[in-house]
Amino acid sequence: VDRTRAQELGFTERDVANSLLISLSSSFQVTPNFWTDPKSGINYPVAIQTPQHLVNSIDAITSTSLAGNDPAHPQLLSNLVSLERNETPADISHTNVQPVFDIYANVQGADLGRVSDQVTKIVNEFRPKLSPGSTINVRGQVESMNSAFGKLGLGLIFAAALIYFLMVVNFQSWTDPFIIITALPGAFAGILWMLFLTHTTFNVESMMGAIMSIGVATANSILMITFANEQLREGRSALDAAIAAGHTRLRPVVMTALAMIIGMVPMALGLGEGGEQNAPLGRAVIGGLLLATVATLFFVPVVFSVIRHKTRPREIDDPDLVSTHLEPVTQH
Repeated sequence: VDRTRAQELGFTERDVANSLLISLSSSFQVTPNFWTDPKSGINYPVAIQTPQHLVNSIDAITSTSLAGNDPAHPQLLSNLVSLERNETPADISHTNVQPVFDIYANVQGADLGRVSDQVTKIVNEFRPKLSPGSTINVRGQVESMNSAFGKLGLGLIFAAALIYFLMVVNFQSWTDPFIIITALPGAFAGILWMLFLTHTTFNVESMMGAIMSIGVATANSILMITFANEQLREGRSALDAAIAAGHTRLRPVVMTALAMIIGMVPMALGLGEGGEQNAPLGRAVIGGLLLATVATLFFVPVVFSVIRHKTRPREIDDPDLVSTHLEPVTQH
């Protein structure tokens, strides 16, 4: 549509489109009208349409009369538009009202994250070459994956901060929570190694498994530090308290981790229909607990003894161990 010419003649693009629609598809879609038979009282639809046998060429279409704001001065379509033959897709998809071209590819044998990275590189190369008004967007499962990763990562950071501050309140100390979380690097290392050895991608399921293993590792470290602090209050040195905590809490820590690991073995093997989907969760839990347990039993006590080596042993409040010396009071 020649907008300048149409404006001079008092037409808009909507007027042109409506007039052409009425001519080719009848007026019933735009301005429905009815005639009532006076004898029977039945309503009959009345539609105006150019006979199809008269619209058999482009010249016939351009000769269509258009009625604008002034019905007394109609205009021919050829005075307002220019028609040409062109090829258009038979089916056009739309997203958010905008026409889109969907490109599908077979990615069997590759994980979604790797394919997403490769597609993003290609898209970034072609974005500067796009014509004005055109955009390239990556949609589908990638959006759900990125959203889930972002929410889980934010939740993990928030949970870690909340747990740390709760431990600070519980232990009335900033150093004890720090000693407890020194087992977490071992958990992360175990998770990464297990995923690497089993050729498993780091996805939403494996991140959930990482959160589970971190929670168990933190609970085991709390048991160790709590017992070590009790030994300090009984008068032992930091080194002796750490050794005693390692010996005493060895069985509870190992049993807790072993029970979780054995329970995750069937899931990690991916047995059964659809089992491979949850396999990353089990593998992350097993790998994280294997190294986190070792770090809890051996590394955490070492850190405790190093940080608390200057702490003076305090005697317990036992009446049998406290001697009282009374001196007579002399009055002058």
